Amino acid sequence: MGKPTGFLELGRELPGRVPVIERIKNNKEFVKNDEFGDKVSDQASRCMDCGVPFCHDGCPIGNIIPEFNDAVYRESWVEAWDILSATNNFPEVTGRVCPAPCETSCVLGINQDPVTICSIEKTIADKAYENGYAKPKIPTSRTGKTVAIVGSGPAGLTAAEQLNGAGHTVTVYERDEKVGGLMRFGIPDFKLGMDVIDRKIDVLEAAGIKMVVNAHIGVDFDAKELRKQFDVVLLTGGSTVPRDLPIPGRDLKGVHFAMEFLSQNNRRANGMEIKGEEIHAKDDHVVVIGGGDTGSDCVGTSNRHQAASITQVEIMPVPPEKRTVNMPWPSYPMILKTTSSHQEGADRHWSILTKKFIGDENGNVKELVVADIEWEKAEPGKRPNFTEIEGTVRSIPCTKAFLAMGFLHPEPTGILAQLNIALDERGNVQTTDYATSQQGVFASGDMRTGQSLVVRCINEGREASRAIDAYLMGTSNLEAMADSLMLSH
Repeated sequence: MGKPTGFLELGRELPGRVPVIERIKNNKEFVKNDEFGDKVSDQASRCMDCGVPFCHDGCPIGNIIPEFNDAVYRESWVEAWDILSATNNFPEVTGRVCPAPCETSCVLGINQDPVTICSIEKTIADKAYENGYAKPKIPTSRTGKTVAIVGSGPAGLTAAEQLNGAGHTVTVYERDEKVGGLMRFGIPDFKLGMDVIDRKIDVLEAAGIKMVVNAHIGVDFDAKELRKQFDVVLLTGGSTVPRDLPIPGRDLKGVHFAMEFLSQNNRRANGMEIKGEEIHAKDDHVVVIGGGDTGSDCVGTSNRHQAASITQVEIMPVPPEKRTVNMPWPSYPMILKTTSSHQEGADRHWSILTKKFIGDENGNVKELVVADIEWEKAEPGKRPNFTEIEGTVRSIPCTKAFLAMGFLHPEPTGILAQLNIALDERGNVQTTDYATSQQGVFASGDMRTGQSLVVRCINEGREASRAIDAYLMGTSNLEAMADSLMLSH
């Protein structure tokens, strides 16, 4: 490593942030990564010569982290980009929104703060675009094989870049008017600006990938006809059926799925057409039901709407603040997470049972009735049970409610029904090495696995592209570049 003693000399630092009072006035990214540039080399020097880099295992796409940290320490930015982009098709995205399982498995994290891997990754990617070496991966020749990819989220676009690089002719179909999937319409702009997505799309199109928007395959276009036109069809439509909350009052006005709220705000922030009933939280008493990242995004968006109050409730118990004996290093710890959105203001509660919504005379929600619960210790192999605590039933102000309880599975109608695709017991697409029950039709991403992280979807796209390449050509060497880089650094 460039500086074996770096971790002994320097502590962990992160980029600064725009003060809360300023950043909630708009939807712009607020992490001051430009000011972090002078410190990034020092932060990269903290990467240890640890012998066995557990960060490789923690990262779902196997990023070659010590090697690109070493390159950053030496300020060899092109080399750092070559190493990073060999395994990660979207480092500009993961550097902004990934929960960093690599950092929780960093060897330095055993008894110190881990290396700031995500911030370093983001810096590498942004410098690559700023300095013009994030270039299209144009194949030297074409195979004559054609691939249709339905869905333009991280899994679909990753597969598109990989398969195009292998020489296949790739067309991506997106049902919305712009490409990007939930990266564009699900993740708030203050975490991931659309300009970051757009510059990547420009690179993909320059490499020869065709993007077709406003194309809802299975609804506006017959999926069977699409299958006839291409050698392979890859389904990457995501897990889009949200988990509902079947309690009295669910049909009152003002009760919405989280993604309806978030996608509409991204459209509003970028001057795009707003679809459906307008949802805005100004002066509302907002209740976010669900304690995950989507719920946190609803909190941050409601703060920017100037909500009167924001309450976030979660049925599960409050997580521990530190690792427990059941969450040893280097496993990803399920500990209490306080996001930047929570720091902007929210009243958070755990072990809360939502009982019913109460409306006014006009059919608008005005209150939510809740109760405290106590979780019982689960028997081995069984789900835990809970009991309602007597005397804790109460109502809280609620003029907007956002259901952020996750997603169940992909939509079973439309393309899946038209192609007669077999589903597993959870309602996800059933596959064998990414191949579905229909010849020449593959699936990857959340549509295959259920909802997951962007970084896992990138891995899904890379693995599916390898399987498709082998299906089309008899063998695949799509990972050869990453393997050679790992051997040479």
